[in-house]
Amino acid sequence: MKLTQGTFSFLPPLTDEEISSQINYALDQGWACSVEYTDDPHPRNTYWEMWGLPMFDLHDAAGVMMEVNACRKTYPQQYIKVNAFDSVRGFETMRLSFIVNQPSDEKGFRLERQDVHGRVQRYSIRTYATDKPAGDRY
Repeated sequence: MKLTQGTFSFLPPLTDEEISSQINYALDQGWACSVEYTDDPHPRNTYWEMWGLPMFDLHDAAGVMMEVNACRKTYPQQYIKVNAFDSVRGFETMRLSFIVNQPSDEKGFRLERQDVHGRVQRYSIRTYATDKPAGDRY
C-alpha cells in the first residue's frame, strides 16, 4: 500500500530532479520550505517532527535538497515530506506539501468498528505502524 497524502501522492515517487523542480517553483513564489518526518502516517497526524528549522532565507533548491538528503540518511525508513509556506501576507499558509521518502515496507491501515448505543456504529482508522512503539515502527 502506498500512502496518499499531500500533493503528487497518486503519482509514482518523484525523482530528486523532480523534487528540485517543485522546490524551485515554491522558492520562485517566495515561499519558505521546511522538511518534516514521521513514523506515524495517520491522516490526522498533521504534526510531523520538524527536521531543522524552516528555511526562510534559502533561494536555491540545492540547500533544501541537502536537508532532504540529510533527513533521508538519518531516517531512511520513515516518511519525509517537504512543505512550502507562504508568509508574504503576514501570516503563514501552507501552499504545497509532498512526500519525498517512504519506508520500503508500508504497514497500511485497519478499519476499527465500535458498536455504541442502539444500532449506531462508529469507525476509525488505525495504522498498523503504531502497534510498535515510536522508533521501532520501521
